[in-house]
Amino acid sequence: MAYQNILVPVDGSETAYAAVAKAVEFAKAFGSKVTVVQVLALDPYIAAEYISANQTNDLIERARTAIVDSLAAAKAKFNEQGLDVETKLLEGQVIHREIVQAAEDSHADLIIIGSHGRTGLKKMFLGSVAQSVLGESHIPVLIVRE
Repeated sequence: MAYQNILVPVDGSETAYAAVAKAVEFAKAFGSKVTVVQVLALDPYIAAEYISANQTNDLIERARTAIVDSLAAAKAKFNEQGLDVETKLLEGQVIHREIVQAAEDSHADLIIIGSHGRTGLKKMFLGSVAQSVLGESHIPVLIVRE
């Protein structure tokens, strides 16, 4: 099966870069288009004015700047391998749902996502975005551990 459109969610971590490295392999092997996304998680209490009145919020703007930098770093890793990718900053309250929606909107036929491999109490308290994406997506998901 050839994957023509791959979505790669990142978060600036080494685990995300492991997923980027795997996506590079797939993109080269299949000549795939790659879209790299990162989600700006909007807490409804902090972001209420930002969402409803389109006002600025210093905390949100700093987070946005950090995400833009993270996306640029991921894009650079693809560019180093001779691949051009599209990047998108997504906004929403539930990270995994934004990722699944972005995959559907971009007609992705594969999601390659890193997992920190948390287990036990850490997984219960911190959750797993990769696990949630896997559970909600009808698109195939490749989970990469660093």
